[in-house]
Amino acid sequence: MQAKLFTPLELGDLTLPNRVVMAPLTRNRAHPGGDVPYAMHAEYYTQRASAGLIITEGTQISAEGKGYIQTPGIHSTEQVAGWKAVTDAVHEAGGRIFAQLWHVGRISHVSLLPDGQAPVAPSPIAAEAQTFTASGFAEVSTPRALETEEIARVVEDYRQAAQNAREAGFDGIEIHGANGYLIDQFLRDGTNKRTDAYGGSAENRTRFLAEILDAVTKVYPPKRVGVRLSPFSTFNDIADSDPMTAFGAAIARANDAGLGYLHLVEGQTGGPREFPLDAIAKLRAGFDGAYMANNGYDRERAIEAVQSGEVDLVAFGKLFIANPDLVARLEQDAPLNEPDQSTFYGGDAHGYTDYPRLEEVAA
Repeated sequence: MQAKLFTPLELGDLTLPNRVVMAPLTRNRAHPGGDVPYAMHAEYYTQRASAGLIITEGTQISAEGKGYIQTPGIHSTEQVAGWKAVTDAVHEAGGRIFAQLWHVGRISHVSLLPDGQAPVAPSPIAAEAQTFTASGFAEVSTPRALETEEIARVVEDYRQAAQNAREAGFDGIEIHGANGYLIDQFLRDGTNKRTDAYGGSAENRTRFLAEILDAVTKVYPPKRVGVRLSPFSTFNDIADSDPMTAFGAAIARANDAGLGYLHLVEGQTGGPREFPLDAIAKLRAGFDGAYMANNGYDRERAIEAVQSGEVDLVAFGKLFIANPDLVARLEQDAPLNEPDQSTFYGGDAHGYTDYPRLEEVAA
């Protein structure tokens, strides 16, 4: 009998042929001239079109939202055209692809931003974190706090990015609310010290997220929108005194918006699965749509989690980097290529589009 992991799932009016998702993966290979995806991106994503769903690498919604060198954007005409070539190729190969919309907030550097401006954040608190610039790794720059009247502009940037994603042919979008970036900075009391309507209580700290979800679901049907959160991760120097309350409120906002899926990083980003007992189950219970799990899943755990109903979808990261045909390999319980970490960030086709498929390994 076929494991449920390899069976279809309905996401609103979109049918996913299986529940194996390609997680969003920053690869730092956009064209340095304008952060534009190009032919190599189309090949990379098309190679992985057998995924039930592809979620793109984090894609900045504006020039202000950029935090790392050569990450793609979706705010210029050239970027939209570049992504259109990607989505056309993925659809031609029978795939489904969502764009992950990203604003890094304080996790940036003045050298990456227009006119050398300071990064923006809910509060002017510098992160103890590094980013990747043209000169190599650098400490992130101290941010300035967004003025209350500026927040509507950032929300509009999300709406316009969603509109651009639609024009580029994406089947839907994921809002990046995880890993210590701008939305996460608003959600957490360690980084949000505001005294206006966007700070203080959990309800206020989730207002920014709610306004973004309201804006983007006017562009895409709510079931074509997901949100990614990382309640128990401290990545990028992020913290909250009561994550269950903060993220319970954030998930309630996602549920009220009628989103198609909730995507949680279970534990530390790219690290241990550390969280209080039953915490994920309690948070998941607050959401009526599909639940996508991420972090440290292997074949056995993914099959078991979906079979039991604990999760609906499983997002794989490093395994999808190294195995373009991951779905077939998991279904057949075939050997997996080992990912080469030295080629994860930046570079050319090596470690990007040259991992062999199963039949090539056999040959």
